[in-house]
Amino acid sequence: MKKVNWVLVLLVLVGFVIGRFIGTYFEGTFLNYGQSFGLSTPVVLDLGFFVLTFGLTIQITIASVVGVIIALVVYRFIR
Repeated sequence: MKKVNWVLVLLVLVGFVIGRFIGTYFEGTFLNYGQSFGLSTPVVLDLGFFVLTFGLTIQITIASVVGVIIALVVYRFIR
């Protein structure tokens, strides 16, 4: 079984978050161009005594891609 490198996974997730912050800071620029996909409305499972709500939306923008690239460069230097 292959070992998962948790530092890389963590850095990629941090890269997405930093990219999202960059995208919200530069609101009207090309950095916010991207695609959003997932469930547009959540799926609700109501069992009477227990209610589960499932929903997931992923938005990938140019800023988030830039954040991931920066995270990969940082990983390359710390490795």
